[in-house]
Amino acid sequence: MSHRQVGPGVRLGIGVASVLALAIATPATASPALAAAAHASASSVSIKASGGDLASPAKKEIAMELVSSAENSSLDWKAQYKYIEDIGDGRGYTAGIIGFCSGTGDMLELVQAYTDANPGNPLAKYLPALKKVNGTASHTGLGSAFISAWQQAAGTSAFQTAQNNERDRVYFNPSVNQAKSDGLGALGQFAYYDAIVMHGPGDTSDSFGGIRSAAIQKAKPPSQGGNETTYLNAFLDVRKKVMQQEEAHSDTSRVDTEQRVFLNAGNLDLHTPLKWKTYGDSYSIS
Repeated sequence: MSHRQVGPGVRLGIGVASVLALAIATPATASPALAAAAHASASSVSIKASGGDLASPAKKEIAMELVSSAENSSLDWKAQYKYIEDIGDGRGYTAGIIGFCSGTGDMLELVQAYTDANPGNPLAKYLPALKKVNGTASHTGLGSAFISAWQQAAGTSAFQTAQNNERDRVYFNPSVNQAKSDGLGALGQFAYYDAIVMHGPGDTSDSFGGIRSAAIQKAKPPSQGGNETTYLNAFLDVRKKVMQQEEAHSDTSRVDTEQRVFLNAGNLDLHTPLKWKTYGDSYSIS
């Protein structure tokens, strides 16, 4: 699995919403030209952004399976609640369905939220240690006992729910909402989500926000009148370059033989069946 420092939340754009609001708010008494322009713009954006909603149950399940194929070499993402190991990337332990890391802050936030809702859980006593190791690769105060506690907690619905909630709060919802605002369909929404999973939120050049900003310098998203395929190619180009700068992420197959395959096929809505490869392994969703 991969990971990143959790930073400020992704800044959500207002492109689609603004245009639609303009169209709706345009009074009947306004000039016919203005009203027509507003409604034409709304119609144009609506068509470009009509490619499905990754937050719908069926599409979200596909997103979870796609990420799991790259992060866990398996489509069974629900089997990853118990996953925990140090993969040697300098981020301490990586664990759970989205690769929460002891060295990047999101594992600490997860365990704190879990403990707030469920005092006395098996992981609660490790909060002080998680605070101390945050920002480092250290296992001090954690170790095998912590691994056992994680796996014990992960067998409960309460901790599974906590993982789901943190995944959505920090990664899924911000990235999907931003993609919708940029006028992107389900594939573009997934491209954003997969990027934020690996690179984290924030505005540095190697974070999701930085990757998006660099892509917009190369091509306009649909919400700004650009072509969706052209923009997504730019976004994937920037992301691939960022991945290649870090040894742990240098294998870019999740871009080259997964997302780019769908994009080249014109499957902007992530319609099934889907066939792809990550790290040389073949997968399909019928």
